[in-house]
Amino acid sequence: MLVVTTDGIAGFEISSVIGEVVGVTARTYNPYMEGVKSLNGRLNPQFIRLLTQIRQEAVAQMVEAAKRRGANAIIGMRFDARGVTSAWNEICAYGTAVMVVSAPHPQVTDYQSFVDL
Repeated sequence: MLVVTTDGIAGFEISSVIGEVVGVTARTYNPYMEGVKSLNGRLNPQFIRLLTQIRQEAVAQMVEAAKRRGANAIIGMRFDARGVTSAWNEICAYGTAVMVVSAPHPQVTDYQSFVDL
């Protein structure tokens, strides 16, 4: 499934808008994991991998929701994150599920008139 942050997809036309789809994942706040830095002062690479994994989980849930509704693409995808409680954080991926079809390509019969545009 094609997932984009734009409101359209080059080379495709939106044939129908199905509606908003959401994917949510939640994680507990872990000060030991989030506060640990490597010895060189940089952020722990394990934490960076965890953040990537959490976002991927939210996107995967959003894609599954779109598939269940019959979509073949998601446009306008965004992320949101918020603290639900002092111990829990929510990560949300959301967008608009749509059906897209290939856009017709214009027929160029006279090269010179095309160039003169």
